[in-house]
Amino acid sequence: MCSPGDKYIPFLIKAGCDPEVIAHCLVVRDVAVQITTDLLNAGISIDLDLVAAGAVLHDIGRSQTHGMDHADAGGIICRNLGFDDKICGIVENHIGAGLSAEERVTYGLLAVDRIPKTLEEKIVAHADNMVKGKREINRQEFLASLDKFPEEIRTRFLAIADELEMLKGEGKVGV
Repeated sequence: MCSPGDKYIPFLIKAGCDPEVIAHCLVVRDVAVQITTDLLNAGISIDLDLVAAGAVLHDIGRSQTHGMDHADAGGIICRNLGFDDKICGIVENHIGAGLSAEERVTYGLLAVDRIPKTLEEKIVAHADNMVKGKREINRQEFLASLDKFPEEIRTRFLAIADELEMLKGEGKVGV
């Protein structure tokens, strides 16, 4: 039985993604699909196929680099493959809880805002944050993982998590 987004796996393989990256992408896809299903069940209108596609492809740029620029590389790869701009946006905006233009400059990246804006972008970014390697982490591990970030960035991580939990009707993550 096929899972949502399975048709995008060959693109990861053809791009040259390592099997560990592909396995990670599939766990992120599973987490993102679960979040999306919960939101759909709560009456929120969301595109499950778009979320699944973006989640499977989110790390395609790791076929070229494992640096902070992998999201930019992934966006270029997806655009060159002719994928919809919505998928490309998910790929480009998935790192952490997004990076502002100013934050990107500190990593040697172009000064372009890459903050998740759409619900689909936020779901994939959050799902990626909830997966370490091939393992989904729990709420406590997620909160502990934020300790290494400055307050402004921690707040952005929690804002996305809290928004998704509130839409599902489950309260705040950070409480």
